[in-house]
Amino acid sequence: MNPIEKAAYSLDWMTLVLFISLIIFALGKYFYHTKFLNFIILPFNDKYVLLHNKKGQLFNWFHILLTVFQAINLAFFIFLSLKAFDVLPSENHQNVFFLILALLVLFQIAKLILQFIKGFVFNTQGLISELVFSKTSYLNHSSILLFIGNVILVYIFRDSKMIIYATIILILLVNGIGVIKLLKNYQKAMFPYFVYFILYLCALEIAPLVIIGSYLKV
Repeated sequence: MNPIEKAAYSLDWMTLVLFISLIIFALGKYFYHTKFLNFIILPFNDKYVLLHNKKGQLFNWFHILLTVFQAINLAFFIFLSLKAFDVLPSENHQNVFFLILALLVLFQIAKLILQFIKGFVFNTQGLISELVFSKTSYLNHSSILLFIGNVILVYIFRDSKMIIYATIILILLVNGIGVIKLLKNYQKAMFPYFVYFILYLCALEIAPLVIIGSYLKV
């Protein structure tokens, strides 16, 4: 019999990443239980956003913990997707994941800075802060789906493209609900700045998704 070479992937560091993100999520639930209860039903009831989008809630510890949870799982999902599409090097997977995480965090910080600069220029700091909080809250909620998708991709259906596509569809659905509710709640406030809002969507929201999608096709 001829030996068959099989690529073996270590699950130790992947398990550690998922466990750390789960601890961060649990800390948010434990220390901010009331906020968590409102947050968990966000796609069905936007009470969380309506109650907590004032008074600097963007930098509240509960929101920060969930944003960290989201960043870790989004970076990990991107890593697993690239792995499923065979565009990763055969070694140093941990380094690739941390590089993706670093680039994702830098992108989010840069986007946040640009958003606040835009708010300062047009004297809409309060509105921008509320919009960013609302949008990030829905993205943070969809990271629960990311976490579940990551667990399935690591332990059950490894490198399953169907799971990747299903997770992406569910994430788009949750965030689509968020965008619809955001436009409904802030339509009067955003109307005078509608052109700038469309430019913002094209430059900072849609363009990165198009670039990522084109890269995956290659």
